[in-house]
Amino acid sequence: MLNKERHYAILAYLNKYERATVNHLARLFGVTKETIRNDLNTLSREGGIERCHGGAIIKRRIFHTQSVNNLDSNIIHYFDAALARKKVKPRHKGRKMKGKVCILGSFNVDITANVDRFPQSGESIFSENTIIGPGGKGANQALAVSKCHVKTHFVAKVGNDQFSQMAYEHLSSSAIDSFTLYQDKEKKTGTALIYVCQGDGENMIAISPGANQFITPDEVEAITPELRQSDIFLTQLENNLAATFGAIDIAHRNGVRVVLNPAPYSPDVVKCLQNVDFLTPNETEASLLSGVQISDIASAKEAARAIKARGVGHVIITMGAKGALIHDGKEFIHIPALKAVCVDTTGAGDAFNGAFTAAMAKGESIIQAAKFACAFASLAVEKEGASNMPEYNDVLTRLAQYNDKNIITEKS
Repeated sequence: MLNKERHYAILAYLNKYERATVNHLARLFGVTKETIRNDLNTLSREGGIERCHGGAIIKRRIFHTQSVNNLDSNIIHYFDAALARKKVKPRHKGRKMKGKVCILGSFNVDITANVDRFPQSGESIFSENTIIGPGGKGANQALAVSKCHVKTHFVAKVGNDQFSQMAYEHLSSSAIDSFTLYQDKEKKTGTALIYVCQGDGENMIAISPGANQFITPDEVEAITPELRQSDIFLTQLENNLAATFGAIDIAHRNGVRVVLNPAPYSPDVVKCLQNVDFLTPNETEASLLSGVQISDIASAKEAARAIKARGVGHVIITMGAKGALIHDGKEFIHIPALKAVCVDTTGAGDAFNGAFTAAMAKGESIIQAAKFACAFASLAVEKEGASNMPEYNDVLTRLAQYNDKNIITEKS
């Protein structure tokens, strides 16, 4: 085993078990104790671990990157030594953690133009300002989960360009506990072109998925340990469908509940619905999946009934200002939205999905989880930028505004 390979393996072990002795690591890797001491000293200088008497403890989260052009040697290495040495503050200071969520999803670079109105076909308009920042449904949802005092592991794939460093720094500086970030040396990091109308915060988005579409079966299989240790697995459809469906299957076989946000919509999503515990389409996606055009709560119920018949566990249709509709096959539950001063709706769905999944991982009921998610999303739309998620205590304050008398339950 090469030094770099052994260094990664030591970091992976410490990331999982938090601490290890020199004697144990020497036996584990079949090398001398002096070799392990040298390894630990090197890793300590890079900032990844902290040496202690007789061994080491993990100091920060690990950035994994695997070159698709070098799978034969299976070398997994640090993406950038300078970034790897960057020290990260403890993520859980003052926070009581409960539950764990694993997210497979996209990382995109969002290029956002704020406009007074959307352009017509063939028209050029001025933008008030243009912002380049981190995004992607997977990364946004992982951020939302991490804000809810729930352990979070995020899995994504970036390309061979300057944006991969943005991904690393963004995830490292976030509250996300750990992440597996694969790198494709031939593809580009995914991008999203976003128009945000300043009048009402509505958006139009075009996505170039890039490396998100090239996660391999081996890379999906490699996250099995994280899935097994999780209470819930959350994913969307911005990665290639074979990888997404494969991960859903692994989670289902291991008894891990699955939340699927079917966006962007694909008709192939029906192939995995029997392995999905909670499906969270918006009105457009639910209309496409059910064949029922949603215009109000009544039509949403009809659509939810049609989707439930396809074998999914629970259907939760997010309806923006109309709240959310839950259907479990026996009854409908309508959770009204909370009032918000809308600035940017770009990350509203991601905020809802992340918050809902986090609440379910904590053991909340589906009604409580949906209420919490609606409160979380109502604060998210008051912020500019899809990745700008609200703070947990602010959500609890907003959640207190709910009047449970407005939650309507009806037999199906």
